Formats: sequence, structure tokens, C-alpha cells
Amino acid sequence: MGGCPGPTPGQPRLRTLGLESLFGVKPNRSLAPSRLRLNNVAVNATEARGAKPSHLAGSAHLELVDGVTHLDPASAVLDAMLLGWARQQRTRFLNEEATIKPRLAMVRRLVDFTNLYPWQWQPADAEAFISHLRSPNRSRPIVMSTGRSYETTLTLFMNFVTDRRYGWAAECLERFGQAPQQIFHEDNRVAHVADYEGQPDRRPLTYDEIQALFDAADGRVEEAQGRGRKGALTAMRDSALLKTVYAYGLRRNESRMLDLPDLRRAPKRPQYGRYGGLYVRYGKASKGSPPKRRTVLTVKEFDWITDVLDHWVTEVRPVFSPGKLAALFVTERSGRMSLRGVNKAFTTARDAAGLPPELDLHCLRHSNITHLVEFDYPEKFVSMQAGHDYASTTAIYTGVSDEYRNRVIQRALKDRHPNLWETE
Repeated sequence: MGGCPGPTPGQPRLRTLGLESLFGVKPNRSLAPSRLRLNNVAVNATEARGAKPSHLAGSAHLELVDGVTHLDPASAVLDAMLLGWARQQRTRFLNEEATIKPRLAMVRRLVDFTNLYPWQWQPADAEAFISHLRSPNRSRPIVMSTGRSYETTLTLFMNFVTDRRYGWAAECLERFGQAPQQIFHEDNRVAHVADYEGQPDRRPLTYDEIQALFDAADGRVEEAQGRGRKGALTAMRDSALLKTVYAYGLRRNESRMLDLPDLRRAPKRPQYGRYGGLYVRYGKASKGSPPKRRTVLTVKEFDWITDVLDHWVTEVRPVFSPGKLAALFVTERSGRMSLRGVNKAFTTARDAAGLPPELDLHCLRHSNITHLVEFDYPEKFVSMQAGHDYASTTAIYTGVSDEYRNRVIQRALKDRHPNLWETE
């Protein structure tokens, strides 16, 4: 394959240090071909370079210093491409940790897998990468939704570097004699034909499973207290956390980011005190938007949570000595719980209860939504509690029991044919 050879896996990347600044060497661009092909279209590289430079964030002329020869030009251009792509995404207010960094890492993974640079990639390289990741010989082959996410990320990157407004195609033509091309197309991408592609094993817990989970969480408290060992306070916290997640249908990050001021009173339900609802400030955000906010109300069927929260807030939490920290759920070191800590609280109780290992914390959210439906709350109310914009999303989370379905059928038949039912 022509062009500059790709990086060797594990080879350190040289810093983009200009030779001109060290030795006064002028770059030699006479080797650039006068006429090459860009996306199967003949292009004059000189004309492409002579075009008026774009001022879009992430453009080649903003990331590469003109007139500087690098010790490792291929790595320098790759680094500059990724810096430019990151800059473009920041202008869209995409999340740095959750979106931008994982996307850049995905591009690096394909570079390391192929031992080629983006301007050398072919569709076959991308197909080999996805085939490798979903191979049954791997300990954890990727699922369909993950594969689509990877393909989308790489497609977005290639859209960026092939967009002439950013100048990367012309830059690669001049430097390496090759231009990047799109590596994913309609025939080699995962088709999106189903509304929901989540794991089938992820399901709502039954009422008995919920009870077993909470009994196991409370049992850890009694066991630690009975043996006089450390961990009783942590077990109390984990028990209160899991019950809060279920009672309000919270996501993992929503629960860990709760603060004491997020406890809200319900004027029409004074019996709940300060636990009439929760103000969720870190809901799942749409791309390029801040986290969504919503208020989740305490409902009658879950009002036992008020005693749980009151015991945690007034008696147990102060023992952790959180000081001025406002976090609702804190650690032994007086800090906010981590996402891993929230997951561990669930898996420990799940394993102690003997529940299937495929169940995860998010199943408690599925359970809350399903049980609200079974309690006959209106569809719109359930969607608002869950923070869903569309009822179709709520429907995906719902897995009502056969008993509930039978009750619905029986109620409908009684309404239509009351004479067929005996009165008690």
C-alpha cells in the first residue's frame, strides 16, 4: 500500500517538533504530485492548497503550522487531525469525558489494529476491525448496539477528515500522496431495524426478586453488626441507595449525583415531610445539551422510602462525617460515591440474594417503570417520572407480568359484559 508506512504497535509517537526551528531547514514540498485523485476525483493538489483556508474549528491550517517539517510527519498529522476533531466537537458543546475522549480513543484503536493511518484506510480495514471485535473467540465479543456505536464514531471521524472545508484531504494529498476516504457505507454498517437492541437478559425484577434483593442488603448490615466487624455503616448506605434507586426509578449517575437540597417537599402530601420527591439534576443528556432535569414524586406504593431516607439522612449519614459535602450518598472517606461504588452495591446484594448474574443496577429502573404501569398510573405520568420524552421509550422499559395482563383483560370483559360475571 502506498504512502507513509503506519505506526508499529506500541511504538512511541514523536513530538511534533519542527526541523526548521532546530536546524533552520526549509521544508521540501517539491515531491508532492501535481495531480492526484481525491475520493476517485482528479484533484490538483497545488490548487487545493491555494484555495482560501477555512476558518472552521478543527481546520488543517489551524492545527498544523505551515512551513514546518516534522520528525515524524505521519504521526504529527494524525495528532493534529484528532486535535482538530476534538476542537470541532467542543464547539458543539459535546461532553469531554463521555463523548469526545472515547471517540478519539476509538480512532486510535483502529490505527493500532490496522497499523495504518486514516488516509490509508480502506473499507476492508474497517470490516476486519469490527469482525475481530465481535469474534466468538474473544472473552467479551461486542454486541450489535456496541458495534453500531463504533461504526458511527468512525464514520463521523471520516466525515470530518474528508470534508473539504476542513482541508485535511488536501493536506494528506500533498504530504503523503493519499487522501482519506469514507470506510463505512450502507453495505457494511449495522442496519437499524429494531426499536430496542438492548440485552434480552436485562429485564424488570419480579416483586419476589425485589424483596430478596433488599433482604440480602439488610442482611449484610445484620451480619456486620453481629460479628462486630467494620462495614455495617457501608452496608446501611448501600441498602438505602438501592431502595432509593428502585423507589424513584433512577439511573446510576442520577443517584450518585443527588445532593441533600434535592430532597423536595410535596405541599399536598405533608405526611412525607422533606421526602415528597427528588429533584434530579443530572438526568441523561442529549448530545450537545446539558443534563436534563426533572422532579420525581414519591408515590403511595413506594412511600416506605420516606422512612428509609429519613433514617439515612438523620442518623447514619452524619456518622460518615461528610462535613460541608452536600452529596446525599457519601463514602467512608467523606466523598461522593463513584459509579463503580454504586454498581458494587447492587452486585454484592444481587449475589448474596442468589439472583441471576445478568441482572444489573439498571434493572431496578426497569422494575420501577413496570410496577408503576401495573399500579395503573397514567402513561404520561410514568414517562414524566422516568424522564422520557416519548412514551415509546417508556414502553421499551416496561415488562408487565402475566398476572397484570390477566387483570387488564378481566377488567375489560367486566366493563363490556357485566352480566357474564357473578357478583360476590
